[in-house]
Amino acid sequence: MAPDRRILFVHAHPDDESIGTGATMAKYAAEGAHVCLVTCTLGEEGDVIPAELRHLGADQEDRLGEYRVGELTRACAALGVDDHRFLGGAGRWRDSGMMGAATNDDPACFWQSDLDLAAAELVSIVREVRPQVIVTYDDNGYYGHPDHIQAHRVAWRAFEKAADPGFGEGEPWSPSRFYATATPLSVLEQAVGTGPFDHVKSVEDFGFGVPDTEITTRVDATEHQEAKIAALRAHRTQISVDGRFFALSNNVGQPVLAVEYFTRLAGDPGPLDEHGRETDLFG
Repeated sequence: MAPDRRILFVHAHPDDESIGTGATMAKYAAEGAHVCLVTCTLGEEGDVIPAELRHLGADQEDRLGEYRVGELTRACAALGVDDHRFLGGAGRWRDSGMMGAATNDDPACFWQSDLDLAAAELVSIVREVRPQVIVTYDDNGYYGHPDHIQAHRVAWRAFEKAADPGFGEGEPWSPSRFYATATPLSVLEQAVGTGPFDHVKSVEDFGFGVPDTEITTRVDATEHQEAKIAALRAHRTQISVDGRFFALSNNVGQPVLAVEYFTRLAGDPGPLDEHGRETDLFG
């Protein structure tokens, strides 16, 4: 239907792609666009939810990363995404853990990666795939995780440098649009006190979300909600799913959004809906 449309998603850990952009990825894949996912770490420092799998964690056998590779493979299959890469190869950079953790200081972690070196790895993918659109997080990494912040920095550097023949190898390419994932505060307000998991008392307790005025783009992928739910279920070490709600290891419930939101950080605006927002990342 649209093989000339190519979009690149850059995420920090396995499961981030399904949580933040799963419905959008499934929508574009189903429409025939080339959807490429780049994951920056194996997620070795994640908290393991199922008791029978906790031996895989970093504090025991430290085999969680390799297990999560399989989870990610199954999630991509659920979303219809058949082009997935790990930045620099699987295990090139390690999960940094939450901000302030001792693991942030590990020289092998993504937070400590050399920006130009990591960006050059991503540029090589950009020049191969030749996407018109790159999607990642904002400069706060959506909620302040060091690997998410670094993913933004690396993706933005690659966006700037992919057209520079003096940076890296391969034929230069210039992506035209760059987006950050975002959830409007009004959507979070509707989620307070709902669902089968633990409830927050206020929007602020979620720890993420942006004012509605910062949202530039709304992608309605309602027809692909079940694909997103299946992808979330694939990440069973990290995510619990109940109906149309999910929770991470803190057991705080969130709705599985089939309408996903973004902030355009580069590129000309596309056609706008009646609310003044784009409905298509390709514009």
